[in-house]
Amino acid sequence: MEWLERNVPKVVLAPSFVAILVFVYGFIAWTAWISFTRSRLMPRYELDGITQYERLFAAPRWDVAMNNLFIFGGLFIVISMVIGLALAIFLDQKIRAEGVLRTIYLYPMALSLIVTGTAWKWILNPGLGIQAAVRGWGWESFTFDWLIRPDMAIYTIVLAAVWQASGFVMALFLAGLRSVDTEIIRAAQVDGIPTHRIYSAIIIPTMAPIFLSAFIVLAHLAIKAFDLVIALTGGGPGYATDLPATYMYAMAFSRGDLGQAASSAMIMMMVIFAIVVPYLYSELRPRRDQ
Repeated sequence: MEWLERNVPKVVLAPSFVAILVFVYGFIAWTAWISFTRSRLMPRYELDGITQYERLFAAPRWDVAMNNLFIFGGLFIVISMVIGLALAIFLDQKIRAEGVLRTIYLYPMALSLIVTGTAWKWILNPGLGIQAAVRGWGWESFTFDWLIRPDMAIYTIVLAAVWQASGFVMALFLAGLRSVDTEIIRAAQVDGIPTHRIYSAIIIPTMAPIFLSAFIVLAHLAIKAFDLVIALTGGGPGYATDLPATYMYAMAFSRGDLGQAASSAMIMMMVIFAIVVPYLYSELRPRRDQ
C-alpha cells in the first residue's frame, strides 16, 4: 500500500503515456519509415532512399500546394492579426455593450471548419451568394466569381479563415491590452501624448510575446489547414486550391500512393518544427536576468 500511495500518479498517467508513445510518436516514426520506401496502395518496408522526396519535389501539384501555403499562410496570419488588433483596441475603449460585441466577434470560433467552409461556399457561390444578390438588386454587371476562378479561389479560403480566426486573435490581444500597467498610460496622457502614439509606441511594443504566440498559433493552423479547404473548394477548381494537407490526403486515399503521402506529411512536420522549435527555445531557455 505504501508503494501504491507513492506511485499513484505514475500508475494513473502510465496508460496515457503509453498511448501517446504508440499512437503519436510511434506513427510518426512509421510515417517517416514509409516515406523512404516505394509504398503504393499497401505499405512496403524495404528502404529505397529519398526516391519519394525526389518525386514529391518534382510534382507540379506539390509546387501548387506549397505556393498556396505561402499565399494562404501569409495573408491569413497578417490579416487576422491586423483585424484582431483593431478589434481589441476598439473594445479596450470601455465601450457600451462590450460583452455583446465580444461574444459576436468570438462566435465564429465556436463553429467547426466544416460548417464555416460550407457557409462560405454558399455565400461565394456566383449563382446563390453575393453575386446573385447584388445582381438581383439591379447591378447586372457585378461579378464576384472568385470561387470558380483557379487564379482567385485560394483567396476565398483566406476570407473564410480570417473570418473564423480574427475573433480568437482579438481575445488574445484584448487580454494583453488589459494587462498593461495603467500607471504608464496615465503618465503618458498627463504628458499630453496622443492616444494613437500611446498605443503605437508604448502599449503595442510591450505585447511582443502575445504577437509571437498569435503568430505561432495561426501559422500552425495554416500549415495543417484541411477541413476548410475540403468544405469550401474541395481543392479545386482542379487542384488550384490544394494545400499540403489536402495533397497528402489525395495521395493517401484517392491515388493510393502511401509513399508520397508519407513524404508530404514529413515535410509538413518539418515546416511546423521550423516554426515551433525556435519559439520553444526562446521561451524555455534560462533568462540571464534571473
